[in-house]
Amino acid sequence: MSVTTISPKQLSDLVRAGQPVDLIDVRTPVEYREVHVDFARNVPLDQLDAAQWAASRNGSTHPLYIICRSGGRGKQACEKFLAAGYSAVVNVEGGTQAWDQAGLPVVRGKKAMSLERQVRIAAGSLVLISCIGTYFSPYALGLAAFVGAGLVFAGVTDTCGMGMILARMPWNQVPKAPTAAPAINTGSCDAKSSKPCCK
Repeated sequence: MSVTTISPKQLSDLVRAGQPVDLIDVRTPVEYREVHVDFARNVPLDQLDAAQWAASRNGSTHPLYIICRSGGRGKQACEKFLAAGYSAVVNVEGGTQAWDQAGLPVVRGKKAMSLERQVRIAAGSLVLISCIGTYFSPYALGLAAFVGAGLVFAGVTDTCGMGMILARMPWNQVPKAPTAAPAINTGSCDAKSSKPCCK
């Protein structure tokens, strides 16, 4: 089954029309902190349990929308859902980059290096080290061959093992803020609050 897609403008139009839209962003927490769609929730791809998410939707007929940086990881997340037997998933074409370039609302925070850029730097560094290492031992060439094979595999399967490893590194995580004690609902509404507390 192929992955269904939607353009950022079409998704934005659904939101403006008052349709319920559940959007998850599968990038790393650091990428999410840098810039994200204002109503997206962060669930990193390496932590996404598609079966659990599908079960938590309680038979909702509304699709679950997936977004990443440029569409690749979103597609992988959709494929996870499809493999888990849940087909009501839609990938946002072009990801957060396309959403931002379309001038749609985003939340901006601290700048971060994208995971794709980190993969290019890591792969290039390993190949360079391997080439320099051949001066001392011809076996060092094996590292470059390994990285090359990994990149070919990533291109053919559209999955990136190096990216998954880098996503778990400490610099790609956001420190968890201490959680405050839950507010107690006394049954009265705060007149100053912009959000309704009573239903």
